Amino acid sequence: MAITVRTEGIGPSAVFALPWLVADERGYFASEGISVEFVENRAEQVLTQPVEDHGLVDSIRNHVPFEEGRVDLYRACEWGQIRRAHDSRRGARIIGKRSSVAVMALMAAPGSKHFYPQTLANEPVAVSFHNGNHYAAIQMLEGFLETGEIKTVGYHTIDGYRAVRSGEAAAVALSEPWIALAEKQGFQKVIETHYAGLELASPDFDRDVYAACNRAIGRAVADINADKRRYLHYLIDSLPEVFRGEITPDDFHLPRLRYVQPEPYTRVEFEKAYSWMLRWGLIEPGSRYEDLVIGDPDAGTVR
Repeated sequence: MAITVRTEGIGPSAVFALPWLVADERGYFASEGISVEFVENRAEQVLTQPVEDHGLVDSIRNHVPFEEGRVDLYRACEWGQIRRAHDSRRGARIIGKRSSVAVMALMAAPGSKHFYPQTLANEPVAVSFHNGNHYAAIQMLEGFLETGEIKTVGYHTIDGYRAVRSGEAAAVALSEPWIALAEKQGFQKVIETHYAGLELASPDFDRDVYAACNRAIGRAVADINADKRRYLHYLIDSLPEVFRGEITPDDFHLPRLRYVQPEPYTRVEFEKAYSWMLRWGLIEPGSRYEDLVIGDPDAGTVR
């Protein structure tokens, strides 16, 4: 009888979940004796208007099924997962690094004056608070602007996209397939980066099961890197229906899509990210690596 692992549904995050989708499609989980159930995301807090203060936005809002015990693990950006492990009522723990190395770009409207980061000083930049585009946007801009000149505003992705088109926001932080869509529609790229992600697990999630999942994921990563174009339909299908007919696989810049073998999350990585979050007031002090990260039994101590 297969062990069932419940992970969050795909929704708009197919680019981050692609190794899981491919491993499931190719039967790699089944070969490890694992059945994967994709559970649809659900948010308790829905933003109905732009929000300027990230403190008013719940870090867990898009991951309610996990907090309810209906999901075993899920993937998101490094900084957001540190914050969610800190905030989790269920006791979520970081269990490893996500295989998707995410791309994020700040995109301005067609014909905009915003061609490089300095032009975004004191201008509203649309992000989704406590997700990768929020944190990555700050990191992209802090090398060019003073702290007080960076003005992130919370939107849902589709609303941020439309806010840039209407002139309400100067730029929007986008991942794929939104970058491909924006470029196809004439948006201007201001700056682009890649960043790591993490996986959160329930506190009692079996490490042996996770190791088996990672063996399947590793095989899927090899398949993706051998032929990325074959799997782009997952990304296109993750767009809102109104946009799906706007792009084809030919519109993607394939080197942007980066997938790596699963790895543990080290203390050095945690401390660097946590220190940066403290500096920006994005998390409260007091948490330690031992509090938020599941240890490595092979090492004999917490990693």
